[in-house]
Amino acid sequence: MNVQELIEKVEQKNFGEKEFIQAVKEVLESLEPVIKKHPEYEKAKILERIVEPERVVMFRVPWMDDNGDIQVNRGFRIEFNSAIGPYKGGLRFHPSVNLGILKFLGFEQIFKNSLTGLPMGGGKGGSDFDPKGKSDNEVMRFCQNFMGELFRHIGPNTDVPAGDIGVGGREIGFLFGQYKKLTNRFESVLTGKGKNWGGSLVRPEATGYGCVYFTSEMLKTKGEELKGKRVLISGAGNVAQFASQKAMQLGAKVLTLSDANGTIYVPDGLAKENWEYVMELKNIRRGRIKECVGAECTEGGEEFQCEYYDGEKPWKFEADIALPCATQNEITGDDAKKLIDNGIIAVAEGANMPSTPEAIDLYLANKILYGPGKAANAGGVAVSGLEMCQNHIGLSWSFEEVDQKLHDIMVNIHKTALETSKMYGSPGNLVVGANIAGFLKVADSMQDQGVV
Repeated sequence: MNVQELIEKVEQKNFGEKEFIQAVKEVLESLEPVIKKHPEYEKAKILERIVEPERVVMFRVPWMDDNGDIQVNRGFRIEFNSAIGPYKGGLRFHPSVNLGILKFLGFEQIFKNSLTGLPMGGGKGGSDFDPKGKSDNEVMRFCQNFMGELFRHIGPNTDVPAGDIGVGGREIGFLFGQYKKLTNRFESVLTGKGKNWGGSLVRPEATGYGCVYFTSEMLKTKGEELKGKRVLISGAGNVAQFASQKAMQLGAKVLTLSDANGTIYVPDGLAKENWEYVMELKNIRRGRIKECVGAECTEGGEEFQCEYYDGEKPWKFEADIALPCATQNEITGDDAKKLIDNGIIAVAEGANMPSTPEAIDLYLANKILYGPGKAANAGGVAVSGLEMCQNHIGLSWSFEEVDQKLHDIMVNIHKTALETSKMYGSPGNLVVGANIAGFLKVADSMQDQGVV
């Protein structure tokens, strides 16, 4: 079966799962030169096997709200591929969560984890539960009931979930506490844990920092650097927060942040006190980004100088670099045209698959430096892997040690993707390079382990 025939089969078998089909199509099309070079993969049906999850778990999650009413949500865990290590991937709590979205995320995770060089397979999970607007007690009760089923399927050498959209330190704490109670074991079953109970320094910062480190490596190939560059960032959650912090530390000017309701534009660039206000707004008060306008963000009462654009994305402003850090398919073809017209020279994805196929085609056609999510945002899972290492050896590394290891991993991911793109006839195309480099390690491992 050739690649196009397999894509058609995937579309038929996974009808309506548009995000999953989109992810599969992007990866498989870039693997055509690999299959020609390695006929043993075709004989072993590696592609046919890699697009099928090893296991899909779906379950109901009943829980009681603060009014005493029973609510029911749906929980998932997609254990996609364990050829190079235990399943590893985040948990997402968001109303948009469904089987297709989690399969897309789990599929991407296979190659992302492979690129880190760490022994981690690919998985993903979550629920259509929305933590926004819920009390801490409601979130705790949901997490405890969610873990009441999930605990049967995970473990330090089986499947190690982490956080994602809607699952931060609070949720990881509730989930870990319930796992510990149900199993009577304190073990490395979740990453993103609190630093007092097995967590790693730099884990909260890792995805955002890693995305900026990757961007810096892309710019170096053109003799450029981040210092002085104008940066558009979407989102205001964990990835956007720390991507903006690291970009500022490296001398860039961060012009935008956003949430589901709209975008703030900061003409003079975010200042340190502005960033601190956003951190407090989003992580403690759990407010909306529009509240930044005119807010007092210093003890002296200095106002947050920014403009708010209701219902708009950040992509219409002039800038040098775009870091989409919100969600899938947030940059359409029309958005990509705006970015290109406004002088963007590099796009690095802090979110998973935030650019549509039309947008990606435009980046490549216009010679925009483009870092796909499975490479550019691999920093989060890389430090999750480092957290697992620290748990296993019973030691905690310093912030500087972990940050240096993260930086080295991101540099190596860029180098590997760039070299692989040249090796397979698409020099500079990091989509091709990342997909092939991530695939080869997994494919060879699947070959070694037989038909399982």
